[in-house]
Amino acid sequence: MNELNHKEKIVVLGAGISGLATAYRLDKKGFDVTILEATSYPGGSMQTENQEGFLIDFGPNSGLETTPLISEIVDEIGLSDEMIYASEISDKRYIMRNNQLYVLPTTPFSFIRTKLFSTKAKFRLMAEPFISRSIDGYYQSMSQFVKRRLGQEFLDYAIDPFVSGVFAGDPNKLSVKSAFPKLYRLEEVYGGLIKGMIKGARERKNSADKSKKNAKMFSFVNGMQSFPKAIALKLNNKINYNCAVKSIVKSSNGYKIVFNKNNSMQELEFKLVVSTLPSYCASDIFKQLDQNIAQQMDNIYYPPVMVLFIGFRKESIGIPLDGFGYLIPSKENKLYLGAIWSSTIFPNRCDDNNAAFTLFVGGSRMPNLFALNKTELITKVVNEFKETMKIKEEPLFITDKMWLKAIPQYNIGYIEQDNYFNKFEKEYPGIFLSGNYRGGISVGDCIKNSEITVSRIMEAQIN
Repeated sequence: MNELNHKEKIVVLGAGISGLATAYRLDKKGFDVTILEATSYPGGSMQTENQEGFLIDFGPNSGLETTPLISEIVDEIGLSDEMIYASEISDKRYIMRNNQLYVLPTTPFSFIRTKLFSTKAKFRLMAEPFISRSIDGYYQSMSQFVKRRLGQEFLDYAIDPFVSGVFAGDPNKLSVKSAFPKLYRLEEVYGGLIKGMIKGARERKNSADKSKKNAKMFSFVNGMQSFPKAIALKLNNKINYNCAVKSIVKSSNGYKIVFNKNNSMQELEFKLVVSTLPSYCASDIFKQLDQNIAQQMDNIYYPPVMVLFIGFRKESIGIPLDGFGYLIPSKENKLYLGAIWSSTIFPNRCDDNNAAFTLFVGGSRMPNLFALNKTELITKVVNEFKETMKIKEEPLFITDKMWLKAIPQYNIGYIEQDNYFNKFEKEYPGIFLSGNYRGGISVGDCIKNSEITVSRIMEAQIN
């Protein structure tokens, strides 16, 4: 059953990339889609601005083409000509150790030669295939899992900065099973990481999906917000902006949605409801149906993150810009998590005489930083960055955006939260919970999950 025999009405809450991708697919399937969005623009955290000749992404800077679903949507919405891929030079990634930047090794030969890890750490890694499975892996933190399988040094100088770069998270709190399910599965299915990477590569050959390591990094000529804007253009009058949903209650025909549109309270009724709102927004909306769902949603932590965008004259930079950027282990005691060399990855981010960088401050590692004076904090971060990059001049351009609640953390205990979300959906048929607090936080994960959500809706309609 690919198309509906009639126009089934459905409401999608939120016009971030999750909501838009879901609505777009539902529209293609024949549903009568209504989208309610609290802000005046599409894209959620995908926000791009052009200021003083610099193209700035304040949310996701790029995506990984981990699924053919991405290019499929891009083609259909007419954005293929604007899609760009990361420069080859940006494949190289750096990790800071003792204030020096070292290339993260990606091959056995480069791993043997690297100075990022000690000889002891290298031998410890080689012992990984002989480490047995954990008996309590279900509730392990990322730190516990990596330390047991790979050793403390690999945790400190590879996984700790990686976790900060992806989640702005704390490896001592993140659940390995929930936050990194593919990594957990390597041990669960194959008995180890190295064994699993070798055997798992064979599985991926039979799948259209690519591992994040092998997937191509993409953006668009005019930044990442081009993607949700183009989807929104296709959906056109189905999106209702400035509509802040206040509550959902049961009604005789399904569910009554109460929302505030331009300071006027309005109501609509739907049998089918898809929420792609952040959990901290959804909790207030669903609490009239179930107080427990609100509590479970509120328990998902979103740390504060400041995105700091800086431009310098290229001539003033004292090290080669030959990579993606660098991540900083917590042991280095810096005030920021890392830096993306934005104009190296996608050269059109500024003119050829300048260089653009995106820095990330705060996260689960340092949520209390923002109690400091903002101007002083930014000055200290910029000075730390200049020292690492060997820059003696002041920035040509600097701007920032504060995300008070940035990225949902799949911490230990998230499994129970997700189980409750499943229970809630069964108790309230017609409601589907989606968004980046379920099934992954990346752009690629959100696109994949939109397909999964639509499949679940179609299956429920058939049954």
